[in-house]
Amino acid sequence: MNVYFALTLLICLSAGFAYLNQRFLKLPFVIGLFFVSTIFSLFLISTKLWLNIPIEEIKTFIQLANIDKIILNYLLGFLLFAGALQTDWNKLKQQIKPIATFALGGVLLSTMIVASLFYGLTKLFHLEISFIYCLVFGALISPTDPIAVLGILLKANVPKNVEYTIVGESLFNDGVGVVLFIALLDTLNTGSFSFSHFGFLFLQEAVGGILIGLAMGYCLYLLLRSINHYQTEILLTLAFVMAGYSFCNYIHISGALSMVVMGLMVGNYRQDTATSDLTQKHVHEFWELLDVILNSVLFILIAFVLIIIEFNIKYILVGSISIVIVLLSRIIIVYLPHFVMPSLLKLTNKEANIISWGGLRGGLSLALVLSLPDNETKNLLLIVTYFCVLFSIMIQGLTIEKFAKQA
Repeated sequence: MNVYFALTLLICLSAGFAYLNQRFLKLPFVIGLFFVSTIFSLFLISTKLWLNIPIEEIKTFIQLANIDKIILNYLLGFLLFAGALQTDWNKLKQQIKPIATFALGGVLLSTMIVASLFYGLTKLFHLEISFIYCLVFGALISPTDPIAVLGILLKANVPKNVEYTIVGESLFNDGVGVVLFIALLDTLNTGSFSFSHFGFLFLQEAVGGILIGLAMGYCLYLLLRSINHYQTEILLTLAFVMAGYSFCNYIHISGALSMVVMGLMVGNYRQDTATSDLTQKHVHEFWELLDVILNSVLFILIAFVLIIIEFNIKYILVGSISIVIVLLSRIIIVYLPHFVMPSLLKLTNKEANIISWGGLRGGLSLALVLSLPDNETKNLLLIVTYFCVLFSIMIQGLTIEKFAKQA
């Protein structure tokens, strides 16, 4: 199956599932797509019992498609830039203290909490898994997913200061999570851990990503300021995202953070001198539409992960209990600084409740777990991660608005 046919199939499925959702289910866009895609995946799995559909061939094709690489190497850069472009920096800046607290210390603390509790859970079920794998799971599941948050939370009508806290946290904490994941994966492969090596990786990935993002954002600003032709300016933003994200991946720095910083700069830095009102309108409309299309493809891809999972009862039980572990870690990292440093975060109990429940997980976590070396532990972590993502999108995503009203 060639790339064009695969892309055609994804777009056709996206359009069809989106229509079914809008016509009948009327769920929020990304939730509806994920729900219909999941039902379709379950249907395909069940056909081997009552239809002669080549399910094994479909499974092999999905495995060979390298969904993790599609998400991490291609989709993520576009989606993060589009999300950051539509984010108001002035409002984000007002919530910088809670954003920094949750995006930095929160991810580190959550990784340790999840790893420790998950390790105990696996021992309870007599599963042989090393603690380093538990840390890897903690690193990939702790960051709230910017794609899931931007696709769901912004439509949920939560208070604006809470909305921007969760959105800002989600835009930045994936960089910390990915750095942790890379360092732990390197430890897993080499068998040794070095704080100096970890520090170097952090500086290279996180700080390097921010600096490159600032540099690219300023260069793009200068180019946009020098012309007034919205078609060319849209092409320039597209070129900078594609080339910039590929360049960051090539030199091993955080392309995700670079795209977030560049998107914030293009959407906020000296807008009155950078582009005309007409250009701003068309640039935002273009990236909003592209965001919708790529989000639809992303949520179909992560729903199709269900087809390649090898289930067993013990792993399903561990996955179900792990949802509680992830929720508990989220509660701790939100409420610990809320009670210990109330003057720093300046959150009410209601706002802390919403932030705690609004920490959604999505495609990034699944992409990271799919990138692990093939073994039985990967299959366990894939099932556990899928359960956490499924709960996050379908339960937390659907109830966040009602939860915000009742909190």
